[in-house]
Amino acid sequence: MKMETLRDLLVHNLKDLYSAENQLTKALPKMAKAATNPELKKGFETHLSETQGQIERLDRVLKAMGETHGGVKCKGMEGLIAEGAEAIEEEAAKEVRDAALIGAAQKVEHYEISGYGTAIAYAELLGEADAVTLLRESLDEEEATDKKLSALAEGTVNSAAAALVA
Repeated sequence: MKMETLRDLLVHNLKDLYSAENQLTKALPKMAKAATNPELKKGFETHLSETQGQIERLDRVLKAMGETHGGVKCKGMEGLIAEGAEAIEEEAAKEVRDAALIGAAQKVEHYEISGYGTAIAYAELLGEADAVTLLRESLDEEEATDKKLSALAEGTVNSAAAALVA
């Protein structure tokens, strides 16, 4: 894909986000299954539903711009998901695994927040008001998920893992 204009770069970023979100839909059920904290498990399940909505919004933005969603594989998300898979596969106490899952999930959230923020900035400069609205909705969801993960980690999960110190 040629990237000669800011619009080209925006389209590339949108396709990258589309790929990232699709990869995440395959990882979230595994994370939910591995989580033992009920709130964490429910959070992963809720985020799966939100992620599916984010994919739909990205598809709408791309279609409105006369573009398709294929042709880009998000290698960043691929790596983050691999790290999350390692957290699942490690031999660990359930409390420690839950803390590791939150850490992995927050890395994903921060990556997505960055991606949506960048896409919004480009779309604003290009006058793509409808795209900005849709992308901002996804960004708001990602930021809310990050805050929920922080609250869960700080409220119960990390202290439960810390209590295991011998």
